[in-house]
Amino acid sequence: MASVVDDLLQVIELEQLEDNLFRGDTIDTGQGSLFGGLVAGQALRAAARTVPADRMAHSLHAYFLRPGSVDRPVIYEVDRIRDGRGFTTRRVRAIQQGRAIFSLSASFQVLEEGPEHQSAMPDVPPPEAVESDEAQRLQFAERLPEAIKTLFLRERPIEIRPVQPVNMFQVEPVEPVRHMWFRIKESIDAPPAVHQAILTFCSDLSLMTTAMLPHGMSFWQPQVQSASIDHSIWFLRPCRVDEWLLYSMDSPSAAGARGFNRGTIYRQDGTMVAATAQEGLMRVLPKS
Repeated sequence: MASVVDDLLQVIELEQLEDNLFRGDTIDTGQGSLFGGLVAGQALRAAARTVPADRMAHSLHAYFLRPGSVDRPVIYEVDRIRDGRGFTTRRVRAIQQGRAIFSLSASFQVLEEGPEHQSAMPDVPPPEAVESDEAQRLQFAERLPEAIKTLFLRERPIEIRPVQPVNMFQVEPVEPVRHMWFRIKESIDAPPAVHQAILTFCSDLSLMTTAMLPHGMSFWQPQVQSASIDHSIWFLRPCRVDEWLLYSMDSPSAAGARGFNRGTIYRQDGTMVAATAQEGLMRVLPKS
């Protein structure tokens, strides 16, 4: 019987229809619409499938254009913008029902040696000392309608351990800083490009909620309308997503009904492996 990790790996590995055309299945994460991290991960995987194996993604920049549906597959159309001696550039459109729901530009580089430096990993408790989000979700499940509770408690392929747990139904205003450990639940035998695609999937988890923290907001509040607008990742060093990674997030600004969020991702030994940035909609609807 396939596990939830097998299901994730299956949807990340796309079906190739033509040289530059791919089809990806979807999974329902309980949000009502297609999870943005899945579309971003699949789009990066589509781009990587058209790039020589000696080149790895070093950055991507993407826009979420329309909500995607979990009831139909996504078509990924890759535009081979440039193939240079050291760098390769790809542009990808994600399409459902003939309309673009997402666009991505990604750059790939031949591996090179060069000067290195990085900022230090935040001093936080190790993952073994932090409670899992599954245990935390169980504490809140009884407050939900039965139909929503099933999705809320369903098994997920990513194990998350928030360092600062948040009561999603009674959010107290706090500083816009979050730290969480995460990893895929099973060891996987996959090439580095697949690990990058799954890291992209994970990079959209909890990032947008960071900007909500100082305002006492959450996705579960009926008057809050929120969605990712854009998303960027810089892949700084290799990593494996089946080993613990620390996601350190902060939000330096919110304005114009938009929240700006930043993140850095570290291996457990303190090595910085990726950085992210995202702007998201933070709209408070008038009470009816």
